[in-house]
Amino acid sequence: MEALVRELDQHNYNYYVLSAPTIGDFEYDAKLRELEELERRHPEWANPASPTRRVGSDLTKEFKQVRHRTPMLSLANTYSRDEIGEFHDRVVKEVGDGFSYVCELKFDGTAISLTYENGVLTRAVTRGDGEKGDDVTTNVRTIRAIPLKLFGSGFPASFEIRGEIFMPHSSFNRLNAERDEIGEPPFANPRNAAAGTLKLQNPAIVAQRGLNSFLYDIQGEGLPFVSHYENLERVRKWGFPVSPHMEKCHSIDAIFRFIDQWDTERKKLPFDTDGVVIKVNEYGIRKRLGMTAKAPRWAVAYKFKAEAALTRLRSVDFQVGRTGAVTPVANLDPVPLAGTTVKRASLHNADQIALLDIRVGDRVYVEKGGEIIPKITGVELSERPEESVPLRFIEKCPECGTPLIKIEGEARHYCPNALHCPPQIVGRITHFTSRKAMNIEGLGEETVQLLYDSRLIDDCADLYDLRREQIAGLPRLGEKSAENILTGLENSKNVPFSRVLFALGIRYVGETTAKNLAAHFRSIDALLVATEGELSDTEEVGGIIAKSLVAHFQNRENIAIIDRLRAAGLQFEAREAIGGSNVLSGLSFVISGTFHNHSRDELKDFIELHGGKNLAAVSGNTSYLLAGEKAGDSKLSKAGKLNVPLLSEEEFMKMIAGVEPVPAGEMVDSAEAESVPAPEKPKQTALF
Repeated sequence: MEALVRELDQHNYNYYVLSAPTIGDFEYDAKLRELEELERRHPEWANPASPTRRVGSDLTKEFKQVRHRTPMLSLANTYSRDEIGEFHDRVVKEVGDGFSYVCELKFDGTAISLTYENGVLTRAVTRGDGEKGDDVTTNVRTIRAIPLKLFGSGFPASFEIRGEIFMPHSSFNRLNAERDEIGEPPFANPRNAAAGTLKLQNPAIVAQRGLNSFLYDIQGEGLPFVSHYENLERVRKWGFPVSPHMEKCHSIDAIFRFIDQWDTERKKLPFDTDGVVIKVNEYGIRKRLGMTAKAPRWAVAYKFKAEAALTRLRSVDFQVGRTGAVTPVANLDPVPLAGTTVKRASLHNADQIALLDIRVGDRVYVEKGGEIIPKITGVELSERPEESVPLRFIEKCPECGTPLIKIEGEARHYCPNALHCPPQIVGRITHFTSRKAMNIEGLGEETVQLLYDSRLIDDCADLYDLRREQIAGLPRLGEKSAENILTGLENSKNVPFSRVLFALGIRYVGETTAKNLAAHFRSIDALLVATEGELSDTEEVGGIIAKSLVAHFQNRENIAIIDRLRAAGLQFEAREAIGGSNVLSGLSFVISGTFHNHSRDELKDFIELHGGKNLAAVSGNTSYLLAGEKAGDSKLSKAGKLNVPLLSEEEFMKMIAGVEPVPAGEMVDSAEAESVPAPEKPKQTALF
């Protein structure tokens, strides 16, 4: 057990700190499962710092307040190079020459303080008010970048190390896409998402959110060096994630070069940074400089200027989404900003409008939040027209006239007329036909809107009553389009229950939740009679989701739609147990191109059904590239360079039938496949 803990810790360090993984997914998972089983059989020998503790299975009911050993102070901020020069002059005036600076990126996340006793993580506390913060140790243990037990030797018996927990762009984009799917408002930026995640009561969800960390300040007795830069280089060897983007500087010019470099290069980073922190390197000099009541006098934070523009607010539209959420959108005089021309910007909700006191006709400041989404950040009051009046949020749905509601605890207003509000109807049907749901070819948003406007459909069940002549007679459509749509509808009858459940568009029920519900209840009939308590017993289903499910299934119109879909032949019972196998266990696949007999999503379902894993990109740890017609050149090229075997659709179907395919540097004709010797088992996919 001790050996497995050491080995798995090393593999986490290789990936998260060195960015050089040395083990594949299958091997890592096998070792982790072995350790879990040993700990189950021998709990008296389980290591509190075991990698198995990262799954975060225990619910945390509350966060205990903990006082910091030393206050977690803020840094003095500046947007001015002149002020950096003044900071440098003050330091030189007080201590003379003979010292250095360390320049580091300023991470846009949430501050954390970690305590280690004898090399083991014992406590993680948020900044809080600077004097005391929340104990979030259980949640922080799920972040793989943070070591539970240190490597090597030479570290103090007890010390604190502080840094930032942040959410990378990839995790943020995935999280917001999932929230949009289930009708939850998206996070405004990765910083808010990281802070919100760290305060969740369920560590299992924290573990799935993809948080990361950089640590940048060690405190305690008996540190290896008397300077900051050298200590950070040493703690990196103990297993801590230390940013590679830092530099020791010996002059003010070197500081400005670092700032200039990262003011441009930061746009290429996979995480947000909003400035540069300049610190005196030597601890002795820091002690002489001291600190004020709010901030140290030996450091300053230079904030990058967000690119902003001033333009006129012409009007505000109120848009209704699939879930009924009403979003105010500002219409602006076109203005260039960060390489694009901005004409519209989100105002988010009524609270934001009131906070800004924004009015039609105002000259407003627009920035790109997170360098991506335009947002209004302020009003130039000196240019406000005298006749302006406060902007009031609408009280009725702009599409159907239904009075809006505001759910307690949420910032948005909603139209509750879900089944009869036109944009909600079209949005729900478009969601139903989408790739991750029923994947019906030819039924994109424009076609769904056309069918709705032509009064041919009013809900997703109506799709299965469509006739060829109805479709072919519509503008921009014809016989070929009608044939494709009807074929897509027929093929959708084979879509598994979990995706049908996701396609229904039940509020808060995303793709993963639908899979968990389908696996737990096995049929729609069991779900229809499930209580809130029974639903909450399902993995990742909390009280809010359970209430939403019960409310959905208590609505007679929703039940009527389900009955019609069932009569049309859709799958409302899980069939995964029938025909499944472990024949692909430990293998990972990348899919590219188009296929004759199955859609890409159907092939992905087959892979998961038979124990395999789907990957997005080809790497040296990919088992096979399942390549169809017009497979991506980049994927084919990379597969060739890395000797990743290619599979045709026919070879893959033989594989799941128990006939192992031929690995080759190019596609092998299925007629020739039986005469070629079977391959050795391929290299497994990387966990990370």
